[in-house]
Amino acid sequence: MNLTEKSVENVEYMIEQIKEKLRVLNLGAIKPSHFDEEMYEELKDIYEHVMKRNSFSPNEMQAIAEELGNLRKA
Repeated sequence: MNLTEKSVENVEYMIEQIKEKLRVLNLGAIKPSHFDEEMYEELKDIYEHVMKRNSFSPNEMQAIAEELGNLRKA
């Protein structure tokens, strides 16, 4: 997957990968449709951070969820 290009498909891919890696229990809370391409770089930064880590503390997971919440469309 070429994540250097802003696209709806890439947003969907990154969100799904983040959800899988974090084992998000409430899968409906994070949907690719909540995000648009304007926040692509910020989303990509979160994605890269999540993908390079093996585990997360509860506080880190909360911080990531809050950051994703901040990127959601109004």
